[in-house]
Amino acid sequence: MKKLLIQLDTDKHPSTFDRIVAYDAGVDEVLSYSNIVVGDVKGLAQSAFFTRGLNDLKNTAIWVGGSDVTQGEQVLAEAQASFFGPFRVSLMLDSNGCNTTAATAIAKLKKDHALTGKKAVVLGLGAVGLRAAALLLQEGCHVTAASIRRVLAGVTAGGAAAGGEPASGNAVRSAPSKSVENARRISGLQVEEAGDRAEMEALMEGAEIAVCSGPANAQVLPKAFWAAHPTLKMLVDFNAAEPLGIEGIKASDDMKEREGKLILGPLGIGNTKMKVHKACIAKLFESNDQIFDVQRVYEVAGEMV
Repeated sequence: MKKLLIQLDTDKHPSTFDRIVAYDAGVDEVLSYSNIVVGDVKGLAQSAFFTRGLNDLKNTAIWVGGSDVTQGEQVLAEAQASFFGPFRVSLMLDSNGCNTTAATAIAKLKKDHALTGKKAVVLGLGAVGLRAAALLLQEGCHVTAASIRRVLAGVTAGGAAAGGEPASGNAVRSAPSKSVENARRISGLQVEEAGDRAEMEALMEGAEIAVCSGPANAQVLPKAFWAAHPTLKMLVDFNAAEPLGIEGIKASDDMKEREGKLILGPLGIGNTKMKVHKACIAKLFESNDQIFDVQRVYEVAGEMV
């Protein structure tokens, strides 16, 4: 019986990346659907699991993707709600690669280093950064997540910062962005908005871990700052586009020592992330009742790093 992966993508075009990786992971067919909204999900999910006998349902799984993580989470929840009794299939959420990327990075940090009690600062409040922040909290770190959109904006009030968020001015302080609101929902996470580079660097006083989760093509940490920082020990950069988010590192750094710090670059994360991604897809077909959210993906990543 063929292994079928139903790709529910919230974007206009289903991700070719996700589809290709699914085939490379051993899926026989990928049934791709685009522009998915919550109202579409129940019919697609139920028509999939009613077509096969109970013993064969493990050969069908649902993948939720797209660039909007919030929409992806809603689709995942609706898919779960469509199940009843034994009629269910395994699910995986990885909108924008957020779960596999963040889980792999933090699993790499944890592999040979105790994280409990360390101060970590996550610069940027995108989906990957916030998931990394949540996992660091889970490992016992004291975590601050900082919005850096005003630091990197370079435009006047009323314009748009990198990533499409409002740039600067009183409106930013009085109306927190969606990303700030999402960050504040994470229990135990200290959330700050850096108004300029001096404020951002001040947030890193005493930090041992710095995670750069800024927008593409934006350099966040100058080498002169991080190389001389008295307490920083580990730096992570999720930005693979030039210039990298952390100046003076290489994308391929995989816990490479530079200036007395351990560096994890975007390709150092990405190479293992791809293995984790494929392994999770393969595991979807081991049974029909699995949910691969960030926590389950993190468990797989911990086994593979």
